[in-house]
Amino acid sequence: MKSGLKAFYTHSFVLVFFVIVALAYFSPVLQGKVIEQSDIRQYTGMAKEQNDFRKKNDGQEPYWTNSAFGGMPTYQLGAYYPHDYVKKLDRLIRFLPRPADYLFIYFLGFYILLCCLKVDYRLAAMGALAFGFSTYLIIILGVGHNAKAHALAYMPMLLGGIVLTFRGKYLWGFVLTAFAMALEVGANHYQMTYYFMLLVLILGVVYLIYAIRKHTLRNFFISLGLLIFAVVLGIAANTTSLMATKEYADWSTRGKSELTINPDGSEKTKTQGLTNEYITQYSYGIVESLNLFVPRLFGGSNAEDLGGNSKTYDFLIDQGISRSQALDFSKNLPLYWGDQPIVAGPAYIGAIILFLFLLGLLLVKGKAKWWLLGGVIMALLLSWGKNFGPLTDFMIDYFPLYNKFRAVSSIQVIVELCAPVLGVLAVKELLDPDVDKKEKLRALKISFFIMLGIGVALFLMKGAFNFVGASDETLQRYYGDEILSLIRLDREAVYTNDLLRSIIFVLLAALFIWLYLKEKIKKNLLVLVLALLIVVDLVGVDLRYVNKDDFVSKRKMAEPFPETMADKQISQDKGIYRVYNTQEGINGARTSYYHKSIGGYHAAKPARLQDLFDFYIYKGKIEILDMLNVKYVIQQNEEGNSVPTMNPNANGNAWFVDKLIAVNSANEEITALEHLDSKHEAVVNTSEFSNINRFDYQTDSLATVVLTDYEPNQLIYRSSNPNAGVLVFSEMYYKNGWNAYIDGELKDHFRVDYVLRSLKVPEGEHEIVFKFEPEIVKTGSAITLASSILLGLIVIGGIVYSARGSSKKEGDQ
Repeated sequence: MKSGLKAFYTHSFVLVFFVIVALAYFSPVLQGKVIEQSDIRQYTGMAKEQNDFRKKNDGQEPYWTNSAFGGMPTYQLGAYYPHDYVKKLDRLIRFLPRPADYLFIYFLGFYILLCCLKVDYRLAAMGALAFGFSTYLIIILGVGHNAKAHALAYMPMLLGGIVLTFRGKYLWGFVLTAFAMALEVGANHYQMTYYFMLLVLILGVVYLIYAIRKHTLRNFFISLGLLIFAVVLGIAANTTSLMATKEYADWSTRGKSELTINPDGSEKTKTQGLTNEYITQYSYGIVESLNLFVPRLFGGSNAEDLGGNSKTYDFLIDQGISRSQALDFSKNLPLYWGDQPIVAGPAYIGAIILFLFLLGLLLVKGKAKWWLLGGVIMALLLSWGKNFGPLTDFMIDYFPLYNKFRAVSSIQVIVELCAPVLGVLAVKELLDPDVDKKEKLRALKISFFIMLGIGVALFLMKGAFNFVGASDETLQRYYGDEILSLIRLDREAVYTNDLLRSIIFVLLAALFIWLYLKEKIKKNLLVLVLALLIVVDLVGVDLRYVNKDDFVSKRKMAEPFPETMADKQISQDKGIYRVYNTQEGINGARTSYYHKSIGGYHAAKPARLQDLFDFYIYKGKIEILDMLNVKYVIQQNEEGNSVPTMNPNANGNAWFVDKLIAVNSANEEITALEHLDSKHEAVVNTSEFSNINRFDYQTDSLATVVLTDYEPNQLIYRSSNPNAGVLVFSEMYYKNGWNAYIDGELKDHFRVDYVLRSLKVPEGEHEIVFKFEPEIVKTGSAITLASSILLGLIVIGGIVYSARGSSKKEGDQ
């Protein structure tokens, strides 16, 4: 009982320590400030109509928004679902102000993992700090990749549950795995979860090999069965969001395209998933991966802040440029010179952590070393993308779902997870008195000289690099040869400075380990010094990219897009219409914040709208904007100001057509729009809508249709027509959820003009109502509720079982 209380107090102390550290790093949150995240600004624009609807309707969910992409489900915009108890649990864990909450769960999850690996709490806390302050994990918080950070934070916890189960701690291993899996899936970044499952696959193979060798297959399969059940239960607790995401993904650019032609008429080479080029656009260079050891080996970021410590700054001052202007320029130097298009910072895990990882390869015995090493190798090879073509092509072509995700470089998060674990296990071995001291000294010597050798080699290789980046031609046009040459000198300078910096940190870590092995310092002092060195190393790099300057007032983030004169002019029109901002195109949510836009900001855009942009809108075909009811087009004038231009030919909210033009494929459907008179004709794909058997209609000049009431999830029209006719609505067709009612009676509607809704309407006056009533939410919520209840009962049963077990032990004593 006493040991249990002691453990409780110890872990509680550590968690309080993590809270303090998280708040200390993001201290502006204590002043009520929030971090200015570029992606969250875009999200705020996308979700504006949804959030306004919630406020107006006491928290009710619309599940649809018309403010982005001409209309889309809100499933990927933070929609709330009934019985989503996982989200409630997650909010309970993330009780700190953002982004300190994410940093806290970085620490928490990794601490739990190391405790599951039977690591002492001091080393576990040190490892948690190493993981949490890994530079990439801090950078994604700075730019607003919150879902990614969320998923990464729960990975270690999930890994801990898996390890605990394989250790034979079946009950609590199962419970931890199920809960962590539920939280992981609930984080809603399936790419990170997918990469994690690749690591779990490697772990499973390693455990299977050991089980075969040690004749413990029975235990292995018991653990495997329990883990499969736990994973299924965790996934089932998120059924609604998973089903909704799958449904939307099929409709989006992540789904299978029905088109087999490109905009120029040539044949498409790939029609399912993302293209190889798009998937591998962000591929890590092979040598660039040494950023794990030296943060600015390849310049750091596209906007590096050197302040007054740069050759470019000195040159500008010498040229008579004011200090403030020179400083502004040198705070955003394009120092990155790798092959990736845009980099916000290096994926630096720490020179000391990499050194300890090597030490772990020499000292650590058993299964953990092999699955951790396998995970690192797998992640490195796949992160190279097009630079390691055969493997990447194999994964894209043959590995399930791999072609659904872009930015293969981000799989390096597995390195950032595995390396600190093995590094901490290495320190655990160093502190173990049963491990031979000679073996420890030998491992220390080998790993130190390997790291030193890498450092010396990089220093000698400096002359082989020209420090020329992919964007240098553009920089040359903007700034000229002289400035570009100085930028390259600054790239070389940070290369050298950071290389020396990393070598010094490795030297200091090795020195203190040597002093411990020589019994010059005690165990606790070694752990404290290593923890301090790791934190100083990582935080020193982190603060280059995310610091107090990134924080702003809450109001600025709540209202991220200042209203322009163009916005004000358009907003005077109180009708229901769409706006196209030529400066954004399809990518950008600024317009969505104030208007109903045909653009937006999301990694998975509506596929058919993307096709319209590629085939017609980007080519300036105004007739496509007409049928989308784009009444205003925002353009820039000669002074660079945004100016709205009214489109007098916009088709309106709905209109009767005279003729349906039958086609038999998606290719014919989209090409038919080239010469379509959309005000009188509509194209219908009869291979999908085979019940369409009448194609000619008589439209009376007195026929009218008016949108009388608008909500994002319900549109009410009043139509009047002496003849039966076909109505076309300037709304995106989405078959899963939208229902059409004529005078209260449910009627089938169909798709025309590649993206729009259409409905047959009988003669006379009618009320037409479109309601968004997604069955997937009802079905998913029922499964979610049942899964959550089952998970809760298992936890209660586990607590009762454990309590009885403890009582029996006390009774036996």
